[in-house]
Amino acid sequence: MSQLNADQFPVRTFGGPTALFEYGGLRFLTDPTFDGPGDYPSAGPTLSKTAPSTATPADLGSLDVVLLSHDEHADNLDTSGRALLADVPLTLTTPGGAERLGGTAKGLADWETVELERPGGGTVTVTGVPAIHGPGPREEVEPFTGQVVGFVLTGENLPTVYVSGDNASLDAVKEIAERFAPVDTTVLFAGAPRFPMLFDGSPLVLASAQAAEATRILGARRVVPVHHDSWAHFTEGRDELEAAFTAAGLADRLDQDWARHA
Repeated sequence: MSQLNADQFPVRTFGGPTALFEYGGLRFLTDPTFDGPGDYPSAGPTLSKTAPSTATPADLGSLDVVLLSHDEHADNLDTSGRALLADVPLTLTTPGGAERLGGTAKGLADWETVELERPGGGTVTVTGVPAIHGPGPREEVEPFTGQVVGFVLTGENLPTVYVSGDNASLDAVKEIAERFAPVDTTVLFAGAPRFPMLFDGSPLVLASAQAAEATRILGARRVVPVHHDSWAHFTEGRDELEAAFTAAGLADRLDQDWARHA
């Protein structure tokens, strides 16, 4: 794909893991979180939101698909996000999440695909891809942090897009790269979230240096970082991401709109 293709569609970020983009004539939203700052109980430690979203659900307009990495943590799906799902034709998430959510939610196992009809004809293929929400093998991590899924979007004459979800595993990134690299646009969840009582405080999602390494592995031409602000347990933000990408010689891969909104 050309650099033009890599940059041909804008990605709007709203804080936390939530981003909006149009692809193949369809409007996609990632992990909807629009509740205000405060403490939120979750399946594990209480999560503290420190800043409001930069938009409300009413600001978004119509949506076609929500790409939900997982439903069990308030920093990926909160009360207003759950309400929003009722008005969206399709939510793609983990198999377990689809069972819990019901409605229009559909679970994707690793490498499972769904074909979406494009308004102008043709299809968009969404592939569920591996994600591990913490350090170590999946069978050791999931009992503590739950099941997570990432997504790859492809279509005829469309760029390849990777939405990582809450993934901390570079081995998972390597598996994805083997099938899909080079990737044109990556919506990359980062922030190095940590809790002292979980995995000795190791990051539960990519740290900044790992995000840069994931970019190299994927051959990603454009990276839109999300999941690095607005929550107290995110330990690395914009400054650390910019420093890590600069140190890796990959600063030019960071999305220009993201960089401008410092």
